[in-house]
Amino acid sequence: MTIIPAIDIINGKCVRLTKGDYTQQKVYNENPLEVAKQFEAAGIKRLHIVDLDGAKAGSIVNLKVLETIAANTKLLIDFGGGIKKINDVESVFNAGAAIVTIGSMAVKHPELLEEWLMEFGAVNFLIGADVLEEKIKISGWLEDGGINIFDFIGKMIGLGVINVFCTDISKDGVMQGPSINLYKRIIADHPEINLIASGGVSNIDDVIALKEIGCSGAIIGKAIYEGMIPLEQLIIHNA
Repeated sequence: MTIIPAIDIINGKCVRLTKGDYTQQKVYNENPLEVAKQFEAAGIKRLHIVDLDGAKAGSIVNLKVLETIAANTKLLIDFGGGIKKINDVESVFNAGAAIVTIGSMAVKHPELLEEWLMEFGAVNFLIGADVLEEKIKISGWLEDGGINIFDFIGKMIGLGVINVFCTDISKDGVMQGPSINLYKRIIADHPEINLIASGGVSNIDDVIALKEIGCSGAIIGKAIYEGMIPLEQLIIHNA
């Protein structure tokens, strides 16, 4: 299983939200590159960057953060937030991301996503399924997506998607454990996808549990920043 630290960006700073609430944000570092370098120095290979300003605004805002981290580390980076057009996809790849993360657009405009998958290759995309009570939420978790998680993933598979991360919003940032049962059901229903867990990881036992049920990766944020899981422990379980 791949351990994937998250760097969420607001105003160019590394922050974390609680349950996706933009009014409940905590700044952890004014310099995201500094954070990324710490991860790399510890042995982390992969990084998940979210442009929270972009997700809220509907257009990429913090591309410069991606460019800076990509230019100064060897981390494999996925980047998302505010990607709406094929030009945005090209900009993210050109800025140094290896993988483009798509959330709202996959729900609102699956026909465009299908074009992007064909143009750039499905392996180079990570589809975000943000869930509250099994319903998909979009636009920075502010809107109802009108579809449940199981139907959504089935639809994505039909387009050729192979990489999906699922965030249970009710678990995000509260460090009360991930949605193990939800992930088990998704993996049972759709064993053909690479499922990355996101949200709720609070200790190394959570990481082990996600690994045991078959998650291909785990995106971890606040537990790292709050010192709940030392990076040295995470590296042991990193594929």
